[in-house]
Amino acid sequence: MQTKAEILVSESQGGTGQAGFTIIKNEQDLRKAFQGNSTIIVEAGQEPAINYPQLPKSKKVILYNLGSFRSGDHRITEIKNTYVKENILYVEVPQYVSGGMEIQVLSNPWMIFTVPSDYQFNSVELKYSK
Repeated sequence: MQTKAEILVSESQGGTGQAGFTIIKNEQDLRKAFQGNSTIIVEAGQEPAINYPQLPKSKKVILYNLGSFRSGDHRITEIKNTYVKENILYVEVPQYVSGGMEIQVLSNPWMIFTVPSDYQFNSVELKYSK
């Protein structure tokens, strides 16, 4: 079973230190995930202007934390392919290429993406490809 997934949001900061996933079931879960992972800058006396993505009705929505990294930009900007094999959702993404010497900055990237609603899995793994 194969299909193309869609990234709803992807950030380089704000995720957890451990890689893992959560299935987002409703708008409230989506807002909670977005607020819990995003860095929001708010001016005094102002409400944060957050443009939440629409929760697709016909797809599964997944919050995936990539874990901690010590340098580089590990934010996912493209999903090439997704498929389920032996109850594992494989998410094929472009291979990360380091730019050489980089400033040591701890980052916790995360993303919210969609897959078909009929996908059945209990684990998610990123698969890097050229």
